[in-house]
Amino acid sequence: MSGYTEPEYHRSALITIDVQCDTLDGGPFEIVGTSAILPPIGRLAATFRSRGAPIVHIVRIYRPDGSNVDLCRRDRVQGGASLVIAGSSGSQIAPPLLPSPPPQLDSELLLRGGIQEAGSREWIIYKPRWGAFFKTPLESHLRGLGVSTLVFTGCNFPNCPRTSIYEASERDFRIVAVSDAISGLYDRGRAELENIGVIVVDTESYLREVAAQQDPGVDRP
Repeated sequence: MSGYTEPEYHRSALITIDVQCDTLDGGPFEIVGTSAILPPIGRLAATFRSRGAPIVHIVRIYRPDGSNVDLCRRDRVQGGASLVIAGSSGSQIAPPLLPSPPPQLDSELLLRGGIQEAGSREWIIYKPRWGAFFKTPLESHLRGLGVSTLVFTGCNFPNCPRTSIYEASERDFRIVAVSDAISGLYDRGRAELENIGVIVVDTESYLREVAAQQDPGVDRP
């Protein structure tokens, strides 16, 4: 591990990507494995909240007329498919990721490029395409918080998490990818992340390392 890529735990933010009700098991936008990552992400979110560390939930929201939908899915939405439609129950972030009571998405604010508060040091940002940094206020928000390290979780590694991680690397963030909190992660993808300096660990290992940073008496994994 390079000194330039080593996580700075005291300057970390948790990023969740597209973990919305429509993407869970049985949903119209079902991504296999996404329901299974809810408990690990919930544990990570609880730890970040307890430390007062920032959390940013990244979401996709489609307008009912399909005007803001990716070209590869626009026909489906314009044909009536209900995929993370603005204002729908399916567009909401999966409740286990959120504080209680879980906030509802302010779709109009988010679609205008605004940042919605979800709790103390917790926010929601809409992304119009695969990457969390593309035409969003995410980078400026993180820089304003003094964040150097991003801990990535979320739905469907081949698409949005992978793109977002590469965008973060281009911006010289230190990056952790939590392997059991990202649906669709596969061995070659993991190796490719490690080749660009991403630290890939499971939830238990990450939480143990956080505890060790806070208490030097805790054994590291």
